[in-house]
Amino acid sequence: MSSTTPASTGGLTPDQLASFWRDGYLIIPRALPPTTVQALLNETHALLENFPLSSHPMTRFSTGEKSAHVGDDYFLSSGDKIRFFFEEDAFDASGALTKPKARAINKIGHYLHALSPPFASLLDPARNPDLLGAATSAGSVAAGRKESHPAAIARALGFRDPRCLQSMVICKQPEIGGAVPPHQDSTFLYTDPPSAVGFWYALEDATAENGCLSFLPGSHRWAPVEQRFVRAKAGGTEFIDTTGPRFPAGEEYGEVAGKTKDGEYVMGEVKAGDLVLIHGNLLHKSERNLSQKGRIIYTFHVIEGEGAKYDELNWLQPPAEGLTRLYRE
Repeated sequence: MSSTTPASTGGLTPDQLASFWRDGYLIIPRALPPTTVQALLNETHALLENFPLSSHPMTRFSTGEKSAHVGDDYFLSSGDKIRFFFEEDAFDASGALTKPKARAINKIGHYLHALSPPFASLLDPARNPDLLGAATSAGSVAAGRKESHPAAIARALGFRDPRCLQSMVICKQPEIGGAVPPHQDSTFLYTDPPSAVGFWYALEDATAENGCLSFLPGSHRWAPVEQRFVRAKAGGTEFIDTTGPRFPAGEEYGEVAGKTKDGEYVMGEVKAGDLVLIHGNLLHKSERNLSQKGRIIYTFHVIEGEGAKYDELNWLQPPAEGLTRLYRE
C-alpha cells in the first residue's frame, strides 16, 4: 500500500484518494445499498440471539481502559471462528449479566468474512452483485475486472495482494458501550512494514450521542507504531516495543517533533451504509455510548500479502487455509 503506487480508477475517485492520503481516513457515503445493510443487520441480530450462554466462558472484551486487554484462549483461538465478547459493564459486582445477552455483547469476531454468508458476500461479487456499482460514479469494476467493491478500493490504494485478516461486528451497546482510547490499528495487526487498512461499515447511524469515531487527521504520516499487541510467552497477551519498521514505506512518513496523540480530533458521524477507510497508522478513538440508541458496525482489516510479513508474534494467527484473498482472478 503506497500513496505513490499507480492507482486503479474503479474503487476511488482521484479526490477520494487525495483525501485519504492527506487525512488518513475517508468517509464514503452509501457504500452499501439498504438491502445489504438490512441483510447484515438481520444476520447480526440472529447471531446475537442464538449463541448459547451455557457453554460460553463469559469472556469480556477490554480496550485497556478499566482492565488488561483480553487474552484468554477463547479470544486467541478466534481467528477461524465466530465468537462473542461481552461488554465489561454488562456485569454486576457478582459477575451476573445485567442485560439480555443480545444487549450485552461488545463484539463478534473474527472470521465472519468466511463463515457467515451475508458477511462473506461483501468480498465476493458473485454472491452480492448489488455492490458492483457501489460508492463511485464509475462503479467498482476496474480494468475489465468483475470484483467486489473492497477489492476495487484495495487496488486504488495500491495493494498488490490484499488479504482480509480479521472481521468483527462491533455493538456499541446502549448505556454500556465502552470508550476506546486513541489507538492505531497496526499496533494490533502489525506487518513488516506496516500495511493495515480498516474497512469500517456503519450498519446503523453513528453519531456523537452514541459513540461515533473520531480521528486525528494526518497523524498517519507522523505517528509511529511504537508498540505491538502480541501473544505473551507465558500465555495471554501483552504489548511489546516495535523493533521493525514503524511506518509504511514512503518518504511521506516520519516522526515530527511536538506532535502527540493529544491533538484535535475530528468527529466522524456517519449514516447506515457509509464506509470509513482507516489507515493503520492513523490515531482514532470513540467515546462511551450512554444513550438509549445502539451503534452496530461491521469492520474488517486488510494487509498486504506481497512484500509485507505478518509474523507469529501477532495475537491473531491465520487459519490453516491462510488469509482470505480479495483479488479473485
